[in-house]
Amino acid sequence: MAQPEPHDAAAAHVPVMRDRIVAILSPALDRPGSVHVDGTLGMGGHAEAILEAHPTCRVVGIDRDPQALAMAGARLARFGDRATLVHAVYDELPQVLDDLGLRRVDSVLLDLGLSSLQIDRTDRGFAYATDAPLDMRMDSSSPLTAAVVVNTYSAADLTRILRTFGEERFADRIARRIVQARAEAPFDRSARLVQVISDAIPMAARATGGHPAKRSFQALRIEVNAELEALEGVLPAAIDAVAVGGRIAVLAYHSLEDRLVKNAFRDATSDHAPAGLPMVPDHLRAQFTNLTRGAERPTPDEVGQNPRAASARFRAIQRTREAA
Repeated sequence: MAQPEPHDAAAAHVPVMRDRIVAILSPALDRPGSVHVDGTLGMGGHAEAILEAHPTCRVVGIDRDPQALAMAGARLARFGDRATLVHAVYDELPQVLDDLGLRRVDSVLLDLGLSSLQIDRTDRGFAYATDAPLDMRMDSSSPLTAAVVVNTYSAADLTRILRTFGEERFADRIARRIVQARAEAPFDRSARLVQVISDAIPMAARATGGHPAKRSFQALRIEVNAELEALEGVLPAAIDAVAVGGRIAVLAYHSLEDRLVKNAFRDATSDHAPAGLPMVPDHLRAQFTNLTRGAERPTPDEVGQNPRAASARFRAIQRTREAA
């Protein structure tokens, strides 16, 4: 059977929690000339749903992956100049908006983690279940690859990355095994790395917690793409960018991402007056309110249709007032 063309694959892809995201962002976009920013455009599924739901809305789609931008461009071409696609990392949001002459926007969506395009393209090296080059770059023009990390980082730095970004309790054992193995021959493909990681984990621990290499591959991907640094940068930028009535929605897929989102949203939705004041001065009042109670999860039906949605955590807030 012939493989689907890239634009066909994009059109067939249903993004995580699409209907819930459209519903929660729609009140901010239900006016002529509204502007929505999709900071992680991917294959354009969320953006397409927003454009269909709001015929006068403009979408600014940002992605660091040129392949994703090309596929999204084909998918969104029917919307003409209502869709503006930008090659950038989402923490460059202030510069993107400045270049487009946009001071404020009405909604921002961040769907974090890997896109289906990155997972399914084995040559990108993200999947631990398939032997592939050790790449893991979301933007192929970036110099740092997973091969560079595993072949050049010290054992101490590898331990730090695996423990911090992968929450891997056997980080030190894995790092030492990697350093030993690369002394015999550099790593260039994923299968050998997976084997070294698996061998470093005690047999009893391999039976639980999913694939033995899952946490280590997550850690390497985060390091290669500086994902948490970018997220730390984009959250305050998005908070600054939305107008009164504007909404920010984020889909996170692991605890490290969700913790950053939770903390940023908690700060934005909290008053900042010292305890004991009889009233909160205007300049210390919260500028946002929560739209979700904690982190929402996909429905069982959605997870059944799309197992990759299982780990998603969804949070959203709305600006209620300008900074004093």
